[in-house]
Amino acid sequence: ELGAQRERWEAFPEAAEAQLRGRAKLLLDTFEYQGLVKHTGGCHCGAVRFEVWASADLHIFDCNCSICKKKQNKHFIVPASRFKLLKGAESITTYTFNTHKAQHTFCKKCGVQSFYTPRSNPGGFGIAPHCLDEGTVRSVVTEEFNGSDWEKAMKEHKTIKNMSKE
Repeated sequence: ELGAQRERWEAFPEAAEAQLRGRAKLLLDTFEYQGLVKHTGGCHCGAVRFEVWASADLHIFDCNCSICKKKQNKHFIVPASRFKLLKGAESITTYTFNTHKAQHTFCKKCGVQSFYTPRSNPGGFGIAPHCLDEGTVRSVVTEEFNGSDWEKAMKEHKTIKNMSKE
């Protein structure tokens, strides 16, 4: 007879299995994304949450195209496979203009854009570093990108086109 501990004892195997699955996933992710750290983040109100595997040393783009300039959109780019939306799909809305290739997603409730799909890398995500939770970023290097002359800037830039590739 377990008496008052019966419920806890019966729930134990399920809780232990969930912990084991979580630890195994973290171990597998750490192996798959060697040299990267798991950053988490989201919008201001918390309706949108995500995780992204990226370097602890971030290479940020400061674009001066018409929308990035107005939003002060600074971001780093990762392949879609390294990004996971944890919650808030129903809280996200999208704005597009001009070529409609960039998908400017933001929270319907608080208006914060914590990530988006950049025109330069439609197979990836641009992540707003200021929307990351504290504790996983070691350093930040910021590079200006001349998005106001987008086609020329893309031709001249050596690496930006491939940042969403594995």
